[in-house]
Amino acid sequence: MRASLGEKVFYITNYVILSLLACSCLLPLMHIFSQSFSSADAVKIGKVGLWPIDFNLATYKLLISGTSVIRAFKNSIHITLVGVMLSMAVTILAAYPLSRPYFYARRAFTVLMIFTMIFSGGLIPTYLLVSGLGLVNSYWAIWLPGLVSTYNMLILRTYFEGIAKEIEEAARIDGCGELRLLIQVLLPVSLPVIATLSLFYGVAYWNVFFSMLIYINDSASQNLSVLVQQMIQNQSVLQQSMLDQPDVNSNVVDEGIKAAGVVVLVVPMLIVYPFVQKYFVKGVMIGSVKG
Repeated sequence: MRASLGEKVFYITNYVILSLLACSCLLPLMHIFSQSFSSADAVKIGKVGLWPIDFNLATYKLLISGTSVIRAFKNSIHITLVGVMLSMAVTILAAYPLSRPYFYARRAFTVLMIFTMIFSGGLIPTYLLVSGLGLVNSYWAIWLPGLVSTYNMLILRTYFEGIAKEIEEAARIDGCGELRLLIQVLLPVSLPVIATLSLFYGVAYWNVFFSMLIYINDSASQNLSVLVQQMIQNQSVLQQSMLDQPDVNSNVVDEGIKAAGVVVLVVPMLIVYPFVQKYFVKGVMIGSVKG
């Protein structure tokens, strides 16, 4: 069936708008990448555009040897991996009973959880609670307060409710209990939504910033987001690292180090995304109208 003139105009307009939006996200990122791989002179005089000028790795050598980026990178990985595993485990254990029609008072529990999406205790009461539990300067202060996202839990609950009842009935005939039904039957057919929610949690934990500033006072425990922010805001951090490495100092400028820090912060998520993309497309369609 041929598209009408109005449909063609609509499609073209959509493509143009989406292309502009894609460029607005991609071009600044390409510029940051180019700055991090360019020479100091090219960065100083503003010659760097979308491609590196006088390609070199001096900026990354200084970043690795002159700052605590490796330690912060390991901390970010630790926070993200443990946080995702804990959050997904608790989210699954919360979503499964709420998806069962025979679970007593499931509507009341769902309403109470949705209530937390609208109202919260506030920053000061939350800090007093975390401090009272002795979690300050511990990563548990990052993991526990946001262990479960109500939005993600509702997505997973909706997915469990949409799984064919015949699968559950067949499993129960074979003698499956609740835990075995969840682990061996429901979770294997829920990989799209699990991968999607894991990506949501992973991005949140990888980029956690405000909570790190509030609860983590030990500089050795800071993550990559905080380190990059300090490099951008505090010139003394960059100057000290450049003084400690005089052999590469001549070919490095502050802007190049800042760009390299941003690249190190962004690249891991860009690497992970392609591996979960096939699940992500299916996962985000949960709750849409099926034809």
